[in-house]
Amino acid sequence: MSDQPESPSGEPGSPSEPESRSGEHGHIPVMADRMYELLAPALTRHAPDGSGAVLIDGTLGAGGHTELFLTRLPGLTVHGIDRDENALAVAGARLASFGDRAVLHHARYDQIADVAVDAGLTAVDGVLLDLGVSSMQLDQAERGFAYAIDAPLDMRMNADDALTAADVLNTYDHGSLARVLSEYGEERFAGKIASAVLRAREQEPFTTSGRLVELLYATIPAATRRTGGHPAKRTFQALRIEVNRELDSLRGVVPAALDLLDVGGRLAVMSYQSLEDRIVKRDFAQAVRNTTPVGLPVDLPGTAARFALVTRGAEQADEQQRRENPRSAPVRVRAIERIAPDDEGSR
Repeated sequence: MSDQPESPSGEPGSPSEPESRSGEHGHIPVMADRMYELLAPALTRHAPDGSGAVLIDGTLGAGGHTELFLTRLPGLTVHGIDRDENALAVAGARLASFGDRAVLHHARYDQIADVAVDAGLTAVDGVLLDLGVSSMQLDQAERGFAYAIDAPLDMRMNADDALTAADVLNTYDHGSLARVLSEYGEERFAGKIASAVLRAREQEPFTTSGRLVELLYATIPAATRRTGGHPAKRTFQALRIEVNRELDSLRGVVPAALDLLDVGGRLAVMSYQSLEDRIVKRDFAQAVRNTTPVGLPVDLPGTAARFALVTRGAEQADEQQRRENPRSAPVRVRAIERIAPDDEGSR
């Protein structure tokens, strides 16, 4: 989020979902030029064409951002990570012309350290994380991410995962379901919705999004429906986050990505709702903290900050991009740079 309160955004089916695809593969990457500006100084610090530099795109999707970086920096190598095999197939076709400069990995982004080890990488020059659900996933109705289309209640980013949105609705007890809706959707009527779901599933299990949307229309007060956006947006966001353990993955990936950066390397994160951005903001604040006791003339060993913020607060898309790409409206961008090695001097 920007440094002012906001309601969650980027919910499936809303016009503020992140667009990150282009041409035959989908839509235009969100803030593509700005992401290049933020990461290019790290990727070109040894050679203007990026020769020898390595970028990890932890949320590859259909490869929009990666394609831009590989095109502009003909010496760069990008390792792209995605949990969605469909996305990897699309990205693989899109990036085939770049040969072995585009290396794809089927994994969650919080497995970034394992991916690096498997690829023989001890340090990288840049990491990009474009969070949330992709437009490609939204456009595949059978995935169940969008509330505007009646579809199976799936919402899995990785089809091999066991838990679906239908499982959450049909098996969680009242307290667990209300917690998910409240914590991950910031839904004011979480308890009321949970009660309605439990009553409805006694008659028939939930299988499709249309029935859930009807229940939400009937449960959320009319006054709130008139002013709070689509009544399903918060519930669908909460279910998606729960099914994919998105916040747990995010809590793991930021420290791991920071640890991978070489001195001079940068991490850029694009968040689309406040829950994500709070985690990124907190982790960045910890990383740049100097722990030397106040009043000492010099930093004690191991207390100086090893990172510095590149962005001041959270950057947002400008008005022109919002007009051209409405799904960029909620994006919050933060970037950070490693300025010193670990205490053991490994980098």
